[in-house]
Amino acid sequence: MYNISMANRLKEKNIIVGITGSIAIYKTCDIVRKLLKNNWNVKVIMTESSKKFINPLTFETLSKNQVYSDMFEKKVYEEDHIALADFAKIILICPATANIIGKIASGICDDLLTTTIFAFKGPVIFAPAMNENMWLNKIVQENVKKLKRYGYYFIEPEEGELASGKKGKGRLAKIEKIIDFVEETYNNL
Repeated sequence: MYNISMANRLKEKNIIVGITGSIAIYKTCDIVRKLLKNNWNVKVIMTESSKKFINPLTFETLSKNQVYSDMFEKKVYEEDHIALADFAKIILICPATANIIGKIASGICDDLLTTTIFAFKGPVIFAPAMNENMWLNKIVQENVKKLKRYGYYFIEPEEGELASGKKGKGRLAKIEKIIDFVEETYNNL
């Protein structure tokens, strides 16, 4: 039965999708589309490197919201890293590169995505995508372990064909798995 408390909860399905520079970025388009179909209000933060792979206009069109990138560009006064952190119930970083994992593990806040993550009090989910050699690198694995100890969530990358043409572990998890993980995390809030 649909009631007022359920209606209020649906209104609160606010998510930030943080996008970093990986060839797997094209799959994030489908993820944003499926989140919207599941009644999520999606705001996207793109790193500078992610904009080398895909134009922000793509995510503005898909999310029906402004895409955020520059920490110092203010189109609307209240939309800064604190306002974005207050907006979200969940942050999904997809695709998550070794760079963003290392930055967060090291406490580096040097762009809008990292400062928003550090200002955020809710669940942060990483969906890594990278070359197998990078994923299995001892430093990356130590950073992942460290972040898990701090309560960050990871959706493990899968084995399969990578952008290099080689097969290995590092492929972005299946879209349905990512969506299910986000929904389950939200339901457990």
